[in-house]
Amino acid sequence: MAGAVRLEPVDEANLESLLSVAAAEAEPSDVMPPVEAPAGWSHARREAFREFHRASFGGLDGPTRTLMFAVCVGGEVVGMVRMTRRDAPGLVETGMWLGRSARGQGLGAAALRELLNAAAAAGMHSVVAETTPDNLGAVAVLRNCGAKLRNEGQKVYAEISLDATPPVAG
Repeated sequence: MAGAVRLEPVDEANLESLLSVAAAEAEPSDVMPPVEAPAGWSHARREAFREFHRASFGGLDGPTRTLMFAVCVGGEVVGMVRMTRRDAPGLVETGMWLGRSARGQGLGAAALRELLNAAAAAGMHSVVAETTPDNLGAVAVLRNCGAKLRNEGQKVYAEISLDATPPVAG
């Protein structure tokens, strides 16, 4: 691994670094909701990326009920991990992406462990996630972090109980 993984809340100070990594090392569909814009990382799509992330600046109690973190290694932003409050008390959903150059080094599991610590510190009891069976990296990260996995058709549902499995430091 290239160093310890740190999570920094996404804000104006690191938003452009996050966008740079996304544009250089990920597909728009992997890092943000679909938008009506020309294909690729067009100006309109870059603006939509900024607005999507700015909408979460209010955190878990803000309008989107989402706290996004830049995943940082050695002072460099390499991806994003988020937690979004669900309707059930003490439950958040997570999602993550890493730039291509940061994949396959154990950084995803380290980032998820840091997020689990943040979720526990915020009083959460469970973290859930959803992916697809062909997203082998995500499935491996979830399994490595103690998730109970359930396959249903083209979806894999994961649940990590913070009460039963205290997260380990990364």
